[in-house]
Amino acid sequence: MEGTHTASTPAHGGNLTRATALFGDPAEGWLDLSTGINPIPYPDLSLSAEALTQLPSEGALAGLLAAARQSYGIPAGAALCAAPGTQALIEILPTLRPTARVGVVSPTYGEHAHVWRRTGHIVEEVGAPEEAAEMDVVIVTNPNNPDGRRFEPAALITLCDRLAATGGWLIVDEAFADVTPDISLTPRAGRPGLVLLRSFGKFFGLAGLRLGFGAGPASLIEELRTRLGPWAVGGPAIEIGTRALNDSPWIEITTHLLAEQRARLDTLLQSAGFSIEGGTDLFRLTSHDDAPGYYEHLGRCGILVRAFPGHPDWLRFGLPGEDANFKRLERALG
Repeated sequence: MEGTHTASTPAHGGNLTRATALFGDPAEGWLDLSTGINPIPYPDLSLSAEALTQLPSEGALAGLLAAARQSYGIPAGAALCAAPGTQALIEILPTLRPTARVGVVSPTYGEHAHVWRRTGHIVEEVGAPEEAAEMDVVIVTNPNNPDGRRFEPAALITLCDRLAATGGWLIVDEAFADVTPDISLTPRAGRPGLVLLRSFGKFFGLAGLRLGFGAGPASLIEELRTRLGPWAVGGPAIEIGTRALNDSPWIEITTHLLAEQRARLDTLLQSAGFSIEGGTDLFRLTSHDDAPGYYEHLGRCGILVRAFPGHPDWLRFGLPGEDANFKRLERALG
């Protein structure tokens, strides 16, 4: 309900303009829990003058890609490109194939099915990857959004090899894999037919920077680079992204902190009568018999959560972040 959309486009979280139209302007300001973005962002946002005043250099971009390769564990032989957010890659990928049968493991991020349908492909939303094994393209989000389902790497590689044997693709969206590195397929990047998408902004809490990465077979990644065009990633994203991806101590500390916050949020939600249906250390999917009532009540309290019209008993909560936000949510739920 909170996303600005039409019946033919997916709804998204984070639309505070729409939330204000629905609920008014909260006196305390909005506490936006409708996304899965880390509420404690990477702190060092300093920029050189060159990042803002000069076109991004090939050397700076190479440094960013090297940092991403190291941080994500992408083998040297796998091709890698940077984009202004993984959404840009999601938009391009359907244009690189003739009409195909596409299986999207759902429910998941709505743009996957939407963009493939919009470009003329035959899309079927399926409950599990193996249900789409006979299709040309299979799209899996791992861990999944919104329910946090995890798909074992070995099973996905078996599916990938089956698809690749006939020229097919397995596209794995690892937007939330920073908090579940054990299930990432990045160590297998470069395998025929395997296309991996990694989002920078969610784990690092910098979604507005618009930065993402695609890894896969060399010919496919080169085509993505061509479609993106020159200077696809701006200087500020290159500079901050490189610094953050190289900051192993911050990444380790933040991983533990997010797990602690997720546990605290689970306790708070369960105490308020919500059932935890799944999620990751960046968001929790819950169910409640009066989910629509809670969505309305929280909105009136200036707290935006994610509702799902197709699942009226679901609400998804992002992490509140600082202690004051946890206490604000606790008061509203109480």
